[in-house]
Amino acid sequence: MKNEQPHVAQRMRQDLQGSSILVVGGAGFIGSHLVDRLILEGAKQVIVMDNMFLGSEENLREAISQGVILYKDDAEIASSLSYVFERHSIDVVFNAATKALNYSFVNPSNAFDTNVKVILNILELQRRKAFKTLCHFSTSEVYGTAIYEPMDEKHPINPTTTYAAGKAAADLALQSYVRMFDLDAFIVRPFNNYGPRQNYKGYLAGVIPITAWRILHGIPPEIHGKGSQSRDFIYVSDTVDAIVKLYRKMNPSDSVNISTDGQIQIKDVIHKVAALMDYHGPILQKDARKSDVECHNASNAKIKAMIDYHITSFEEGIQNTIEWYKRNIK
Repeated sequence: MKNEQPHVAQRMRQDLQGSSILVVGGAGFIGSHLVDRLILEGAKQVIVMDNMFLGSEENLREAISQGVILYKDDAEIASSLSYVFERHSIDVVFNAATKALNYSFVNPSNAFDTNVKVILNILELQRRKAFKTLCHFSTSEVYGTAIYEPMDEKHPINPTTTYAAGKAAADLALQSYVRMFDLDAFIVRPFNNYGPRQNYKGYLAGVIPITAWRILHGIPPEIHGKGSQSRDFIYVSDTVDAIVKLYRKMNPSDSVNISTDGQIQIKDVIHKVAALMDYHGPILQKDARKSDVECHNASNAKIKAMIDYHITSFEEGIQNTIEWYKRNIK
C-alpha cells in the first residue's frame, strides 16, 4: 500500500536516469518498447542482449541510432552473459528474455529450460556483485486458469504449460536468492500484452498479430475451440510505463500484476480485428488447444495503490495496433 515503509534496499535503489542498464531480451516485443522508454528516462547507457529467437534488430532501429548497443547472443549460456558484464559496468538489469508460449507445445523441455537458465545465470552474476538491481518479467500464465476472480498476487500458482512452469520456477528462484543473499530483485507480472512490434510470423505469433497477418494475406482467421477463452489484454506502452514507475516502489522479492480492468474473449478479439480490417469473409473453427488457460481476469488493486497507473482502452489500443500491422506486414 502507499503508506507502507519502503524496504532499505528500495530506498537506496539507484535511479534509472544516469544508470547503465542491460535489457536481456531487449530486441523482442515488450523489451524493445522498454529500451525506447529507458532512453527517454535518461539512462547513461542501454545495452541489449538478445538471441533473436523472436527478437528483431528492426525493433531497435531507432534505439541503435541513439547509441544502444546490441549483443546478438544467448543469456542461457553463462559465459556469453558474463562476456557482456566484462565489457560494461552495468547497474541495472531488466530480464525480458523468454520463448513464446506456443513454443512449449512443440519443444516443452527447452521452453522450460530457457526461463530457468536465464534467470539463474543473471542471479549468479548479481550474487557476485556484478550489478545492483534486477527487474524480472514473469507472466500471468503462472497462475493457470482462474480459481477465483479477479486474480490477485496471492492467487495460487498453477501453471498448465511448461512455458508457464519455467516462468513459475524462475520467480521462485529469484525469491530464494533474495532471501539467501539479500539481493535487490523484484518481479513484474504483465498479463496479455498487445501492440506494435508483437511477432506476427509463423506458429509462435500471438492471436492479434496472426489474425491481422492472415487477413492481409487473404487467409481466413481461426478460432480455436469455442473462442470463449478470456484474456486480460493490456497495451504494451502501458506495461512499460508501469514498469518504469514501479522501479522505485517495489520491495525485493515482491511481485505485482500489470493488467487492465477486465477481460475479453478471444472470439471477440478476432471479430474486432476483422471489423477494423474491413474483413467480411469466413472465420474458421479449429480444435481447442490442449492446456489452454480458460480465464484470466486480473486484479490490479495493488499496482493502482502503488503508482499513477494509466490504462489505454482496448478500442484505442487495438486501433493503433492494427494500423501498425497494416504499415509493417509485408
